[in-house]
Amino acid sequence: MKISELVDQIAHTTKTSKAETRAMLDALVSTITVAAKNGEEVNLPELGKFKVKDTPEREGRKPSTGETITIAASRKLTFTPAKALKEALKASV
Repeated sequence: MKISELVDQIAHTTKTSKAETRAMLDALVSTITVAAKNGEEVNLPELGKFKVKDTPEREGRKPSTGETITIAASRKLTFTPAKALKEALKASV
C-alpha cells in the first residue's frame, strides 16, 4: 500500500480531509523518529513496538580478500509486532 492509498483509506474511515490525515501521519512519523533518536521505545498497542537497538563495534571479514576489518557501532530501529497483529495475520492464512 502506498502512502496515498493509506491516506485515502484513513481519511475515508475517520471522515477527515486528506490534507489533515496526511499531516497526522507526518506527525506520527516525525514523533517516532524523534523518539528513536532519543533512544526511546514507542509502543502502539494493537500494532507493535518500535525500539532502538545498539549494535557494538565488531570485527568482520572483507569477502573479496578475507582481510579483517572493523565494523563500526551502529543504531538500528527494530519493530516487534503486537500479539493482536500476529493473530490477525495467522487468521488470514
